[in-house]
Amino acid sequence: MKKISLKVLAYKTIKERIISCEYRPGSFLSEELLTEELQISRTPIRDALSRLEQEGLVEIKSKKGITVTPLSFKDINMIFELRSLYEPYILKNYSSLIPEEKLHEFYLIFQNKKADNECFQNNNYFYELDTAFHQLIVDACPNTYIRQNYALIQTQSERFRFMTGNVSNNRLEDTFKEHLEIITFCLQKDWEQAARQLLYHLEQSKKAAFQLVFDSAGSHDISI
Repeated sequence: MKKISLKVLAYKTIKERIISCEYRPGSFLSEELLTEELQISRTPIRDALSRLEQEGLVEIKSKKGITVTPLSFKDINMIFELRSLYEPYILKNYSSLIPEEKLHEFYLIFQNKKADNECFQNNNYFYELDTAFHQLIVDACPNTYIRQNYALIQTQSERFRFMTGNVSNNRLEDTFKEHLEIITFCLQKDWEQAARQLLYHLEQSKKAAFQLVFDSAGSHDISI
C-alpha cells in the first residue's frame, strides 16, 4: 500500500474540516494550531494552506493571519451561474461520450421508489446520488480546464450543503423527476432538449438553495 505524503495528508485533512464546517467560515486558523492538532510539521501545513488559498477555501493575509473563507449569497449565486454555463454546454457537446450503461443505471436508481424513500431518510445519500449524476456529465468533457474549474465550485457546493444541512422533501421529489427527464432525453439522443432540461433543473436548484437559507435565516454561516 502506497504511503501518503505529509503534504497530501495535511491538505486533505484541513480541506475536509473546512468543507464539513469543523473549521467554520470566517474562523481563524494558525500554523501553530494546525501543527498541534494534526501532529504534522509546519512545512507540510504551510504547503497545504497555500494550496487551499489557491482553491479559495482560506485567505492568508500578512500580519492578519489565516481565515477560513466565508461563503455568501453572492458566492452561491456565482456557483450556480458557472454550473449553468458549464453543465448544459458539456451535455450538449459531449454527451455522446457518457457511457450509456451509466445513464441506464442512474435512470433505474431515480425511478426506484426504494432509493426515493432512502433519500427522504438520509439526505447524505441524496447528495451523493445528485453529485455522482452531475459529475458523470462533467467527466465526459475532454477539456481539462473546464473540469478543473468545475472541481473548485463543487468543493464550495459541498461546503454549502454542510452549512444548510438538509433539503426539502418537495425539492427531493422534483430533483428525481428532473434527473429522469434529463436522462430520458439523453437516451433518445436529443442532446439539445437534454441541455435545456438540465438548465431548467439548475435554475430550480438555485431557487431552492436560496429558499433553504432564507427559511432558516440566522442559523448558517452564510453572509448576504
